[in-house]
Amino acid sequence: MAKKRPQTKSKQPQLKDGEIPVVGAREPCPCGSGRRYKACHGRSAAHAVTELVQRPFEGLPGEGDWIALRELVPAATVELKLREDLPEGVPSVTLATVLPMAWPALRRDDGSVLIGLQNDTASGDISRDLADTLQRALTAEPGTPVQGRRAPADGPRLQDLLDPEGAFEPVVHSGFEFWVPDAENATPEVAASLERANAAAIATVKLSGVDAAYWCETPDKNHLRWVMPYPEEQLLDALARLHAAGQSGLGEGTRLVGSFRAHGLTVPVWDLPSGVGAEDVEKPAAEFAERLAAALATDAPLTADERRARGGLTNRQVTLS
Repeated sequence: MAKKRPQTKSKQPQLKDGEIPVVGAREPCPCGSGRRYKACHGRSAAHAVTELVQRPFEGLPGEGDWIALRELVPAATVELKLREDLPEGVPSVTLATVLPMAWPALRRDDGSVLIGLQNDTASGDISRDLADTLQRALTAEPGTPVQGRRAPADGPRLQDLLDPEGAFEPVVHSGFEFWVPDAENATPEVAASLERANAAAIATVKLSGVDAAYWCETPDKNHLRWVMPYPEEQLLDALARLHAAGQSGLGEGTRLVGSFRAHGLTVPVWDLPSGVGAEDVEKPAAEFAERLAAALATDAPLTADERRARGGLTNRQVTLS
């Protein structure tokens, strides 16, 4: 019987945690060892203890809109204002729902910076990962994308970098032409990515009369998804009171069908008839906001009907993150 050859442990190339790019488990490890990521540095990364931040956008202006742009809106941009002056040669910083080729960030030829919000992140704190990407984008060479990586555990968060008094005003787009100043002269890879993204985009409109409410159009029916800032239990009680009283709709043929959790906040969802557009729900949504405020101010115990309504709403609740 042949003797078992003793295994020799090859020296693994060193990578600092803050320098590990986000790669697929089966892709080559970026350290250059020639092994798959999951069998190399991915092994220690998978066992790293990272605390999940339940409300990563808490404290930022427009928390509800941050969540909507992260989870609900296909194509939108927001001009960001930093606490400190922009570095020389960086005319602007723009948050985008998604960038071509799923880049985490892009420094354009003119020096402006685009940051993608809907990318996967390497830790449990989206805010810290985005802040790390933003800092690296500010110093990247013009005309280059910024790759993802594991952010340093002691690095800043968005709350440390963005102006707390700066307005957060999303602009929703019908497509992704904002990716490139001149779409006709885009590279073949970016043009193909643009075409795929536009084909998959769902028509979406931000309501103007209430905060963080977004109408969207689908083939069978339309929907309104509204990110609300209230404590979950209090909000569910209030929605149940309105539902039991027949006051939870947004007009004829509309129906509150449930809610989901996203990044620490609750997002009620209404089904709308296919003929009901965003402009048609502006007034009903504003009226609903008044009814909701009154229901939130009520602390009386729920009635039997209201408890049943609450049970129905919570049974249809899911968590996105």
